[in-house]
Amino acid sequence: MIDQARQRAREMHTRLTQEMQNLKQKRAEGVNATRELRIVEELRALARRTEAELRPSDTTRAKLRRVQSRVLDEARFLRQWAESPLKTGAVAPSGQELSRLMAGYVELDRPGVIVELGPGTGAVTQALVERGVPQERLLLIEYSSEFCTLLRERFPQATVVQGNAYALGDVLDDLGNPPVASVVSGLPLFTRPLPERQALMSAAMAAMSPGAPFIQFSYALVPAVKGLVGITWSTSRWVIANLPPARVWAYRSDEGVAAVAA
Repeated sequence: MIDQARQRAREMHTRLTQEMQNLKQKRAEGVNATRELRIVEELRALARRTEAELRPSDTTRAKLRRVQSRVLDEARFLRQWAESPLKTGAVAPSGQELSRLMAGYVELDRPGVIVELGPGTGAVTQALVERGVPQERLLLIEYSSEFCTLLRERFPQATVVQGNAYALGDVLDDLGNPPVASVVSGLPLFTRPLPERQALMSAAMAAMSPGAPFIQFSYALVPAVKGLVGITWSTSRWVIANLPPARVWAYRSDEGVAAVAA
């Protein structure tokens, strides 16, 4: 309805502009049209102001773009989940509050790359960038080719690797084993057997210095990875606004390498 009103105001402005030009021409020909011209000019200015006031502001446009992007991302996620629920895990991208909470666990002062496992459409990635992580420090490991294409478009300076995030050690080896400052995971860990989860955690801890965080969100009440020697974990508050509600688990190793308990 607002768009229709804007269109009518724009059309009125156009007609009044034409009428103003006609009156100016009559006045040039000696016709006394001063009063009519002044009225038309005032009406034309009113039409211009009306059209401008009905035009979405830059802030409104930005909000609309974010909403549209969010809807598209959720559609992509839902399609990926329907095609392969055990690989995608979630039916929607992480919410903004949960994404920011995860990004808050990253320790920016630690040297090395920030590895994100299963970034999907980049909700947490965006939160990392907004937190102050340069894109050049981001290593994004994503299984879906569609999501990889999207991530490269949104974060052109980041390193995007299409592959199996559970094979973290192999990916890092292929890249020359860069030092890792933090690992941020959006993987659905509970869909994998415990030995695979333990292997992933061990590979992450081996790549990081002692005390560096492995950051994982989860909908569960219990830790997704247990049975490793030298690993401690802490949890955040629940993010009720997320769908479904979730919280963040931060795993750390005293020795930098986690071993399976005997």
